[in-house]
Amino acid sequence: MRALIAIEQTAPDGNLWDHFVDRMWNMIRDTEMWTSASMVLLRIFLIIILSRLALITLNRIIDHATNEKKSKRLKLRTRRVQTVGRLLKNTASYTLNFIAILLILGEFHIQLAPLLAGAGVLGLAIGFGAQSLVKDVITGFFIILEDQFAVGDVVQTGAFKGTVEMIGLRATRIRNWTGEIHIIPNGLINEVTNFSVNQSLAVVDITIAYEDSVETLENTIRTVLTKLNDKNITKTPELLGIQALALNQMTLRITAQCKPNSASEVTRLINTELRKAFDAKRTEVTS
Repeated sequence: MRALIAIEQTAPDGNLWDHFVDRMWNMIRDTEMWTSASMVLLRIFLIIILSRLALITLNRIIDHATNEKKSKRLKLRTRRVQTVGRLLKNTASYTLNFIAILLILGEFHIQLAPLLAGAGVLGLAIGFGAQSLVKDVITGFFIILEDQFAVGDVVQTGAFKGTVEMIGLRATRIRNWTGEIHIIPNGLINEVTNFSVNQSLAVVDITIAYEDSVETLENTIRTVLTKLNDKNITKTPELLGIQALALNQMTLRITAQCKPNSASEVTRLINTELRKAFDAKRTEVTS
């Protein structure tokens, strides 16, 4: 009985469907509601358009600032400029998209303060729970920003030495000369030695007996060094002279400037050519 009375009070004519249709029709004819909805949609559309235009403008500014010709004019390394440019573009994209989403939510009268507070608490909790991950990401960012090393460089960090195959914001991958892959979290990279930046110096020590003629050997060595022709050698190798004296032998030292990370190859080449020259000299003497 109470339900019937409530229905009769809500719909005097006793037809709920007619009452629902009347309410929907009144809503459709409500010009003020449609005007408000249109203004909300227009503001959302403007927010999206302005955010896209702002992102395009920022990307063009970043491209202009990291132009290869300008980087060469400012004596900046191209790979460093390109890496920083990509990072700036990603940062700008994330920032503008986040701001646009907040503005759109504000148009629907959603309270942003609780959302921001909750996001801050969640971020703080994630930060405390993943301190090592945050450290890895920050260290990786500065490795890329400061151009400490790049893909293809031969580096040594701690007990690991090899060729850099990948640099990420979280980890770096290094392949040593025997083929093993070492994946090192960036937070553990405290000291790095880069062998691929400056020229190398190959040092070759030759031990000879006191009975051998120093002058003859030096002339033979200098003749071999002047004839060396290798793409890794950037300057004619130099015979420095006697490096050390022992009881029954002495050591001659040779130095050669070469391309980065090619000292081992140049050392082997010099040893091979000197061995051939000494054998030929000994054959001449015996014959």
